[in-house]
Amino acid sequence: MRCVFVNIRCKPGTSYRVAEEIALREIHSELYSTSGPFDLLLKLYVPEPEDVGHYINEHLLDIEGIERTETTLTFKAF
Repeated sequence: MRCVFVNIRCKPGTSYRVAEEIALREIHSELYSTSGPFDLLLKLYVPEPEDVGHYINEHLLDIEGIERTETTLTFKAF
């Protein structure tokens, strides 16, 4: 499994609904509300044979209210 962090910017007034939809899909390890340029921070584990971009497109980006995302790939935990 590959650990990935996704910053999510939501359309105004939709962050709680977006977070609820993500929670219902059960794809996340952790999900936080954040301050700053993004509204949510999602930690998820992508199965190793899957392409990260394809996995995120298939499982996340069709949620109504998501305006923009920024994905950070991880390499090693210390």
